[in-house]
Amino acid sequence: MNYSEIRKFDVTNGPGVRTTIFVSGCTHKCEGCFNEELQDFNYGNKWTKNEENEFISYVSDPVVVGVNILGGEPLQQNMDSCLLNLLKRIKEEYPDKSIWLWTGYVFEDILDNKEKMDIIKLVDILVDGKFEIDKRNLKLKYRGSENQRVIDVKKSLEQGETFQLNV
Repeated sequence: MNYSEIRKFDVTNGPGVRTTIFVSGCTHKCEGCFNEELQDFNYGNKWTKNEENEFISYVSDPVVVGVNILGGEPLQQNMDSCLLNLLKRIKEEYPDKSIWLWTGYVFEDILDNKEKMDIIKLVDILVDGKFEIDKRNLKLKYRGSENQRVIDVKKSLEQGETFQLNV
């Protein structure tokens, strides 16, 4: 897996102070994508155990309430198990810190994909759906277009129906 950026303290994506990674690689090609350079799977830096340890050290800071996984497309990081391993480690070492993940996929379409579900099961909040420039709305929190949803993954999986948050 490659990544373009790690933010130790991020207050723009998700509530509170969070640690963020922007992964590289996406095939959605959304018109108006705000991270177009991250569509290239080879963009940025190679993720290694050193980066993982550094990221975890940021998450350990008491001021950090959670983690953000953006891209690129996190659910297309299937060339290795780096992202899955990172999420497992966060959940094991810091179970009280929420994980938010942004994807161009729609939640209901992910449910039948074991590889993607392995990642989603470790996520607390999912912002789903491709960015659609004709539905762009700068007033929305945590997403760029009106078709995108903020979903409570745990509650949705428990209830068997998609549970959206009103943010």
